[in-house]
Amino acid sequence: MTAATATTAPARAPRTTRGRGPVPTPVLGAAGVLGLMALLELVPRLGVVDRRFLPPFSEMIAALAGQMSSAEFWVALVATIRGWAIGLAIAVAAGVVLGILIGSIPLLRAATNSTIEFLRPIPSVALIPLAVLLYGSDLRATLILVVYASFWQVLVQVLYGVRDVDPVARETARSYRFRRWTQVRTVIWPTALPYVMTGFRLAAAVALILEITGELIIGSPGLGAQIKVAQSSGAVDTMYALVIVTGVFGVLVNLLARFAERRVLAWHPSVRGEVPK
Repeated sequence: MTAATATTAPARAPRTTRGRGPVPTPVLGAAGVLGLMALLELVPRLGVVDRRFLPPFSEMIAALAGQMSSAEFWVALVATIRGWAIGLAIAVAAGVVLGILIGSIPLLRAATNSTIEFLRPIPSVALIPLAVLLYGSDLRATLILVVYASFWQVLVQVLYGVRDVDPVARETARSYRFRRWTQVRTVIWPTALPYVMTGFRLAAAVALILEITGELIIGSPGLGAQIKVAQSSGAVDTMYALVIVTGVFGVLVNLLARFAERRVLAWHPSVRGEVPK
């Protein structure tokens, strides 16, 4: 009886299927925008919404082109940018200085904690009667709203940043008898800077919202005032065109804030980890 030798066929290598990689985020974002544009074009044309209240997207773009050819539009846009930038700069400067000052002194932090928690939740729009009483429809009336709303975004973040300073580093600086300014520059500021940039990013968006809101309600010069005029005169396509401009401006503000955050915090591990290797 002969033993049959069993032979095994060599194992086949698994087939490698070339799967498609993930769709890039910019492509998905562009697809979403195009889908929204198509929806805004089709909904009024199909009669789902009365085109008197929501004109097709093509008519909005035509109205926007007409606005961009007028000097009044650019004057309003510059006024909005100026009010936003001035209010944001004041809020960031005041928030950083007061945040470091209050956060560095435990007694002062304990004394102001209840006051901050009381004032911070007050809506900025509740200050509109006071702003109008003081400055009428002037730019300063809108600045009150912008500064008040943006200031708390920065202040709270800076307070968290100062609180996050390593106690060992703080005590080491004190043992070496560093001056107060040297402690702020070498110990407090590097730790608080990521929080400062977060507050700046949040404040930039909030400042734009309150700038447009103030122009709409108070009537200060800017895009908000132009939107109100277009709405009251029945120019619905122009109103939506100006709303689109404010939306694009908001996207640019967010991109600018994130770009500044990455540049300023290029040394920070959280930002370095975003860079593809």
